[in-house]
Amino acid sequence: MKKILLLLAVQLFGVQFLGAQDTLETVENSLIDNDSGREIVFQLSSLPGTKLLFTQRYTVPFLEGSGPLTEDNNIAFALTAELSPVSINGIAETVWTPIAFFQLAAGGRIGSGWSINLFGKEIHGIGINKDDGTGKAVHSGSAFDGLLWKAHAGFVLQADYAAFVPGDWNHVVARMYHEISYSGYTRAKGNESWFFVDDDDDQGENVNGFIYYGNLFIGYQMPIILDMIGILTEAQLYLYDTPNRSSWGDEKIRWKFALVGNIAFTEQFSMALLVQFRTVRNYRESDWEERYYRNRTLDKSKPVRFAFFQAALAATYKL
Repeated sequence: MKKILLLLAVQLFGVQFLGAQDTLETVENSLIDNDSGREIVFQLSSLPGTKLLFTQRYTVPFLEGSGPLTEDNNIAFALTAELSPVSINGIAETVWTPIAFFQLAAGGRIGSGWSINLFGKEIHGIGINKDDGTGKAVHSGSAFDGLLWKAHAGFVLQADYAAFVPGDWNHVVARMYHEISYSGYTRAKGNESWFFVDDDDDQGENVNGFIYYGNLFIGYQMPIILDMIGILTEAQLYLYDTPNRSSWGDEKIRWKFALVGNIAFTEQFSMALLVQFRTVRNYRESDWEERYYRNRTLDKSKPVRFAFFQAALAATYKL
């Protein structure tokens, strides 16, 4: 069971479940599998979300037992270099597996960014987001003018039906992850908001502080080339207390739902596809997109709606 679930953690884009808080901020959410080695991942989504990652993994047996729940006990480490069109990052993750159905994870990242102009639109890798004095949002910053850092800790609960009823076609799997993280931008002060890899998911609403993130994956693993399909649910909640944050819905949980599939072409090369939907806040102002986000007013009669977010893929090659 443990090997199946650890493999599943990687195939679930292990790379930040592709969009959310890095939704494939899940090298942060267990990019660890059961083997040492190296791999290259190419993640394709929106331009800012397109990434190239190189990961080196190490696995050390730790407190191994003779029973099925402890025979593969280990501590796994992953070091990742990540490059996007507007950012560069270094990521480290440690996962301890003391028992087959439970893991403890901790890690961090540090990086910086720059801005580019694409078809007349500025895309920001890093910078302060502020009110320009007329109620509209303006970006303040230059390339590499500060560092973005993050530390996180979390735990995993996982299960596999085939552990109770063995069989190649009995791998109905479930994996739940919960995490508390702290993110900070070295140039931001107090409650200043900031961008990091500005795209449809990061609209400059970040503030230095704590964030809760959780996900639940329920899937079916098969002994064929399409070796995994499933449904991924994610939740993110900002825990910091920005003044009047309920006015624009900052205290609301941000939900994402995705259909996920993985195709294993060979033992070395696989490709995962994710189609994702999310909750979107409804605002009263018709020009809400131009406004600095703290100048928006949530529509209390219908505060959120569901909308299509993105389709993305991640190609992984194990060296």
